[in-house]
Amino acid sequence: MTFVQIREYGLPAPSKCIGMQEFLGLTGLSEDMLVELIRMEWIQPARTVQDEYLFMSQDVVRVCKFQRLCTDFELSPVAGIIIVDLLERINRLEHTLESFSRQI
Repeated sequence: MTFVQIREYGLPAPSKCIGMQEFLGLTGLSEDMLVELIRMEWIQPARTVQDEYLFMSQDVVRVCKFQRLCTDFELSPVAGIIIVDLLERINRLEHTLESFSRQI
């Protein structure tokens, strides 16, 4: 059996993944709503061998935006998802435009 030393002294590298309970605590999302967002495939967490969800840290930001929009504007979850997706798309387009303008 071979072991790979990930870091000095053989300690594992820090993970950018977040467990379900920590994710719920960071976002304030209810477990039912989180399961619904996963079912709708808006959030696509990884799974452990024990079939537990692992979320990426950037998912926290997405869900916080979603929560804020839905709460502040009394939106349905579907409307919140659409708006967050559009905001992300606008952000990517703005970065692309900035990149092109720097090349000119």
